[in-house]
Amino acid sequence: MTKKIFWDDPYLTEINTCVTGVQGDEVTLEQTIFFAFSGGQESDTGTIGNYHVLQARTEGKEIIYTLEQGHGLKKGNPVSIKIDWARRYQLMRLHFAAEIVLELMYRNFESIKKVGAHIAQEKARIDFEWSQNISDILPSIQKEALRIIEANSEIISAFSNKETEERYWEVTGFPKVPCGGTHLKRTGEIGGIELKRKNPGKGKERIEIYLTDGPTKQ
Repeated sequence: MTKKIFWDDPYLTEINTCVTGVQGDEVTLEQTIFFAFSGGQESDTGTIGNYHVLQARTEGKEIIYTLEQGHGLKKGNPVSIKIDWARRYQLMRLHFAAEIVLELMYRNFESIKKVGAHIAQEKARIDFEWSQNISDILPSIQKEALRIIEANSEIISAFSNKETEERYWEVTGFPKVPCGGTHLKRTGEIGGIELKRKNPGKGKERIEIYLTDGPTKQ
């Protein structure tokens, strides 16, 4: 099973490892910093052994990478992994901004239900099953989220169950929140955000989250 270094150090951009399995264009690795799509957070982009990763997916606890055709890698080969750090950091910032917004929505609407989420490089979105227009509350949610960001609180991220690879994050003022994504060290790294409301369909509300400037603190 691949050791997931992106949990130990999500700021690591390059490591050397070795190939543990090859099946056609798909490979598995001894350890990895290359995050695969999970929990709405998009996969990293980058290379394994100088070959572009076309897809990264999880199967149980394993991560399988699809490389360019003709990569020629064999089991046991040493390889270098490099990820696009600018993209990863953008995803991490948007991911945690979305986590904060979601928890604030739960505080304000006890019966609201999240039905989807997606974290891309340009924006994050959260979809809710809700019959009311949430436009009026967005300014107060944004204000509170910015207060938490400015506080630059430490973000704790760890295993709740190492054997099953269940993880959580925790910030002062919030309960432990289950999440297996890549997390920032401090809330100030998110920087400025802007929230926009969309209506994806009857009985649903969507919040889109955009970054408006760089990290305020690191």
